[in-house]
Parts: sequence; structure tokens; C-alpha cells
Amino acid sequence: MDGSYLEGRKQAIIGLADPTHNCLVAGIYGIKEGEARMYDFCRTLTGEGLSPRSVTIDGLWQVHTMINTIWPAATVQRCLVHIQRQGLAWCRHQPKREETRQLRRLFTRIMNITTPDQRDRFLADWQAWEAANGEVIAACQDLGWIVRDFKKARILLLRAQPYLFGYLDDNHIPASTNWLESYFSRLKARYRQHRGLAAHHRKNYFAWYFHLCKK
Repeated sequence: MDGSYLEGRKQAIIGLADPTHNCLVAGIYGIKEGEARMYDFCRTLTGEGLSPRSVTIDGLWQVHTMINTIWPAATVQRCLVHIQRQGLAWCRHQPKREETRQLRRLFTRIMNITTPDQRDRFLADWQAWEAANGEVIAACQDLGWIVRDFKKARILLLRAQPYLFGYLDDNHIPASTNWLESYFSRLKARYRQHRGLAAHHRKNYFAWYFHLCKK
């Protein structure tokens, strides 16, 4: 499950996909991730019989809460691409602090974990890093933007840890939302060809696109 912005963030689309069968399950135009209308959209899908075994998301807490409410039995998997991309951005390309360099190296490993042994080594290294640095970083009073971003990188991994490796227990769980990202890219390319599309026709355009273009 993922969302994407259109028209300079003025509008958004939400998509649910089944990458196991390479198809879109449902999509909707004009709502953003986490807002109340997304709850209504997903409840409608539940009423039509949708009951996912797992949902891979980018980590927005409102979406996570919604999934726990609507589909409490579903496994939540955090998108590893989003985590790695954001974590590396917050740690910077060449950090000066040794603890930041260590955390950055942890983020670089996330996408390469394919076995339980690799997972266990990663979690052990992360827990050792957190034990050595977590409390000190949390108590740091430096208000500079570099330190603030470093704190956010730590919190990102701290909160995501329980939802990182569901795909190792079930190979049908996608580790990222890449399939939807690719789908949105093709959709936007087609949409840009209709520059003169009136605003009141856009909802129908996307509804038909989601209906006809499932792959």
C-alpha cells in the first residue's frame, strides 16, 4: 500500500497492489495517506471481501494505525527502500561523528538481508549500537539541524525494528513498495499526456485507469 502526489502535491493517489500476482488490487484519486477518507476507502474494500495477510507500507503512523484497526490479523511490513533512503539521508553521505558513521553502515545493510542469520546479526549489531549510544543521543541538547536529523535516523530504526523482517518468515510478503512505485511512474507518464484534462474529469480518468490498467 502506498500513495503518491500529483500536480505539485495538490492532489494524491492511493494504491493497493498484489506484487505476487503483479496486479493492482484497487486505487483511488483525490485522497492522501492517513486521512479519514482512506479509512473509508479501505473499509469499503473490506466489505467487498479484501482481507490481506500482510500489508507493506512506507511507515506513516496513521496508515499503520488504520491497518491495525481494519485488518488486525495482517502482518505489517515496513518498506525497506523507504527506511534505507530516509536513514541514509538523515545520516548524511560523509558524517563526521563515529556513532553516525556506525548507524549509517547499519542502514546500508538493510536491503541485503535475505536470511535469518543475517537478520540476527543485524539486530544484534543494532541493539549493541543502541545500548552504547541511544540514551546519550536522546539526551543531547544540541539544537543544530545535523544533530536533529541524526536523532530522527535513530528513532526511525528504533520504531521500525519490529516490522522490518516479516518477509523472511513469509516469502509472499514484499519487502518494499517498489511495485507500486513503478506503477505510479507509468500512470503519471500517461497522465502528463493529458495536459488539458479538466479538473472535473480527473476523478473519472483515474477511476478508469485503475480499472483498465491493473499491471
